Formats: sequence, structure tokens, C-alpha cells
Amino acid sequence: MKILHVIPSVGSHRGGASQAVLEMLQSLKNTKVNVELVTTNDNGTDLLDVPLCQLTQYQEIPTRFFPRFSPQVSFVREFAFSWELTKWLWKHIHEYDLVHIHALFSYASTVAMIIARFKQVPYINQPHGLLCEWSLQQSQLKKKIYLSLIEKSNLQHSHILQLTSTKEVQEVELLGLGVPPVVMPLGLQIPADIPQARQKLREMFNIPPEQTIILFMSRLHYKKGLDYLIPALSKVKSKEFTFILAGNGSPDYETEISEILINNQLDHCTHRPGFVTGEMKDTLLQGSDIFVLTSHSENFGVVVLEAMAAGLTTIVTPGVALASMIQENDVGYVPELDIVEITSVIEHCLNHSQKSQEMGDRARQFILENYTWDRIALKMISVYQNLINFSNSSNS
Repeated sequence: MKILHVIPSVGSHRGGASQAVLEMLQSLKNTKVNVELVTTNDNGTDLLDVPLCQLTQYQEIPTRFFPRFSPQVSFVREFAFSWELTKWLWKHIHEYDLVHIHALFSYASTVAMIIARFKQVPYINQPHGLLCEWSLQQSQLKKKIYLSLIEKSNLQHSHILQLTSTKEVQEVELLGLGVPPVVMPLGLQIPADIPQARQKLREMFNIPPEQTIILFMSRLHYKKGLDYLIPALSKVKSKEFTFILAGNGSPDYETEISEILINNQLDHCTHRPGFVTGEMKDTLLQGSDIFVLTSHSENFGVVVLEAMAAGLTTIVTPGVALASMIQENDVGYVPELDIVEITSVIEHCLNHSQKSQEMGDRARQFILENYTWDRIALKMISVYQNLINFSNSSNS
């Protein structure tokens, strides 16, 4: 079984989906599946410093990076055009049993589907939330035209759509594509324990030893609902806390967040470490007490799994696709996207710390039993094999 994965970018500035794909491939490789990755050297406004147009090992994955066209015009740069990637796919895509194509509305994913169709190589698409209602409403006219002229036909020739939640399935079905969905959640690689993470984190930011830390960790974007979370925190009366706001966004939005913090008199108890990875990220997760994500829309939310795996009391709003799983299994709290409700739940957690900790412990155990990549990789292999067998029988 030889599987090619194609994604426009694995740059860290592109968010959780890029990292999730790398972890997915590492787990597939560990189960002896022959996987390779094709992508560009895109990393947001920057470029990755990687070898180009050759097979290299990137985070233990056999990877080919191709140069992204990088003009000054941002929307052209964001499309991540790569002629070298096109030529390579045209010449080599037939060497693979199946192509797993990630994302939409980007050159690499679009051209990979077109070439796979032409070369009659079976492929699946994993849109990573880009077909969800909220996402389609952003740059709505441009996406509507692109979808009707190009991407809809590409998707309808996909053997399946790999989606991450029942919420995503429900929203994609409204498009009437007629492609069978397979629900396959993203997984998690459990990081090593950070010794004395609570103490280390408090010393790092000069926080009193026993003070509760409330953590937000995600890209700073208006869909994340910080204009609800920050006012909600300002209304919490029951106990002192420190708010750590980890993530970055556009300069204009970061300025707006600073103003919201000042207006709600939270700037004095807020720390903003920016975009975090590695040990710093693990220390934040393992050393905090409560994790909150109040998104309007969140296709999956790997960071929610990370917080739960760290044993944090987790609070998400219904727009987060994992909200139903959290409610059904009693492993977190799901208030409405409403300032009063969010405040009430946070105060409850602060006033009932023992109960909150027990919920965090249950959440950690639940993630370890259901959302590790090793378990999910075995399910993916079964899907791959069934699709390859079906394609072979259809062509015989």
C-alpha cells in the first residue's frame, strides 16, 4: 500500500491542521504503511527553510517540498501556486495506490485532484472544515465561484470525503455533493510530562503559587469569540485568577484584543506569550487549570484534545465540533456563546475546584482511550485498503 498525501502547507503558522497531518503520517508510517507527503514551502507570510524538489525527511516523514510562488499581492501568495509541484504530480502520481488530498481552495489541493482524475488514480479529500458553513461565508462570493467552476467537480470525483465530526458531516451534506462521508477524528500524540509544570509555569510568569490559571490557546481571530470570553472573564467575581492568552493573529486584530483587555480591566492579570510550540506549549497545557475556547465555529479543535489530555477542566461553546462529544461523555462544560453563561461556568469551576479536577481527570482518560493517533491510524488503514480494493475491482 503506497499512499501519497498532498497538502498546500505544513508550516506552523497555518494552524492545527498542518501539524495534525504530520502526526497522522507519523502514525501511519509507524504501522508500516508506505506514505509520502507532497507540499510547498509555504509558511504564512514566510517560507520554510527546507530542501526543494527532492525527497527529504521532514519530522520523520518522506516529504517533497516545492517552491511557492511568492508575489507581494497577498491573495495570490495565499493561493500557494507551484508549477514545479504540478510537473511532479503529473509525472509521478500514477505510482501511488491512493492519494489523500488535504484542504480546498488552494492550488496544491485543486491541481492534485485534477491530475488524479485525469490519471485515474483514486483519491479522497479531507477538507479540514473548509466546507463548513462558517468557512464558506468568508470570502463568500469568491469561494462560491471557485466551488461551482472547479472544486465541486473535483469533490464529486473523490471516492470519499474524510470528515472529522458529525457536525462537519451535517454541514457538508447541505451542499448536496453526493460523496459518501467517512467520519475520522483527528488524533493526538501525547507529549512527555513536564516535571513540576504547575510550579514552572507560575515561576515563568511570576504568578502566585496557588492562583488559578485560565488558558486560551489558539490563533487570534474574531471567529474565536474573544469578544465574548474577555468580557465574561471581567465579570468573574468569585476568585482571583490569571489569564494566559496564547496565540497570534494579524497586527490589527492583536491591537483590537489589547483594547478589549484594557476596556475590561483585564490587562493587569493577562499574559500574552504569543504563538507557542514545543516545551513552552506543553508547559502551558500541563501547568494551567482551566482551558477555554469560545469559538463561533471550530471544525474540530485539536487544541481541545490537547487540553483534555493534559487533564485541564475544559470549557467550549457549541460552535466547537467537539462540544457534543464533551457533553455526551461528561468530560467538560459547554455553555452557549453568551457572556453571562460563560461567566457562570467559569465561576462554577473556580468555586468547585475538586469537582472540576475530577472532570479533568475523566477527560484525560477518555482522550487516551479514544483519540490517540495509533488507534486512529488503524482505522484509516482499513479505509485505505477498502478503497484500493474497490478501485482495483472496478478497473479489472
